[in-house]
Amino acid sequence: MRKTEAPADVAPTIRNARLNDAPALASLMCELGYETTSAEMRQRLKSILPDSRYRTFVAEIDHQVCGMIGTLTHAGHEHNDLSGRIVALVVSEKQRRSGIGRALIAAAEKDFAKRKVTRVSLTTRFTREEAHQFYEALGYSRTGFRFAKNLLRFQMAN
Repeated sequence: MRKTEAPADVAPTIRNARLNDAPALASLMCELGYETTSAEMRQRLKSILPDSRYRTFVAEIDHQVCGMIGTLTHAGHEHNDLSGRIVALVVSEKQRRSGIGRALIAAAEKDFAKRKVTRVSLTTRFTREEAHQFYEALGYSRTGFRFAKNLLRFQMAN
């Protein structure tokens, strides 16, 4: 089933996220499949926003947040130069296919370039075929598999 396309003639404003964006970002995380309350998102932003390794950009149309991208710049064991990671990208369902995702990726890549990042990676769920096509259309390629394991909270305390 194809979702309704948003009008393509309205360019989003891309800006740095603020703490008061927490409710809108929580809603976007829920659309992505990660149940998140406004209070939880506020706590996350309190940790993320002051950390210079992270960037969180939001897209707005008519002063309403309709998308976000979160990135991380980091050193790695495999390379001498910095790497970048797109940690999260989401556009509100009613605004998808309107260029907002591309604008957010462009803002992130521009920021990575300023930070002298030479490679960018991201992960996406196997089931998100449309997202895979989107990333490939932007020049990203499939390079491997991601494995994940949830650790119990008491293991983290040891």
